[in-house]
Amino acid sequence: MKEVIKFEHVTKIYKLYRNDKARLKGIFFKNTKHTEKKAVDDVSFSIKKGEAVAIFGKNGAGKSTILKMITGVTYPNNGKIKVEGRVSALLELTSGFDPEFTGRENIYLKGQILGISNDEIEGLEPTIIDFADIGEEYIDQPVRTYSSGMKARLGFAINANINPEILIVDEALSVGDEKFKNKCLKKVNEIVNKEHVTLLFVTHATETAQSFCERGIVLKHGKLIYDAPINEAAEMYRKEVLEL
Repeated sequence: MKEVIKFEHVTKIYKLYRNDKARLKGIFFKNTKHTEKKAVDDVSFSIKKGEAVAIFGKNGAGKSTILKMITGVTYPNNGKIKVEGRVSALLELTSGFDPEFTGRENIYLKGQILGISNDEIEGLEPTIIDFADIGEEYIDQPVRTYSSGMKARLGFAINANINPEILIVDEALSVGDEKFKNKCLKKVNEIVNKEHVTLLFVTHATETAQSFCERGIVLKHGKLIYDAPINEAAEMYRKEVLEL
């Protein structure tokens, strides 16, 4: 199988300023006083088409930064990143929504952001609306009238049903009530079991990852410290990082 995600000696450094005024000044003047945080430190790994890989790490380990670089939200200071295929990221589920647009209009808006044609979105629309299960009386109302849970459900429904080639999940399975959580977990399993769909699952929950991932990567302080079959990686994370 070919590689669909590849990191080669990737480093990401964030500049930290004492306040918003200094941060704004730093945009125009490079000598503005700041400190630096190395969020990702010389990380290399590759993921092949069809693999299901978990990324473990405590808060601040670099997990979210890696995901942001994969999805193109931010870019490395050093190193190379290759990503091939349609990426669906179950991260900030409501990002990209226009609060004045209806739920239905936001399906098309999110689809366009993800590079999907209107014809394809039209074909997927009934499945998305059925999966979100927010009620026919709401789908044509402005999203600003939705509860946070309803917006998250619609966001998950869109991202999980666009036939992704690469699916990224960042503990988004905590969406909604228990019934909907189980529905989301089942959907992720269905996607993973499809031929050649690649999964990247970022989590603290080793048992959940072990249920549908075959490999695990462990991060600590921005460095990749372990890359192994899922059971070995989960055990390493519990012992070396969580110190259980």
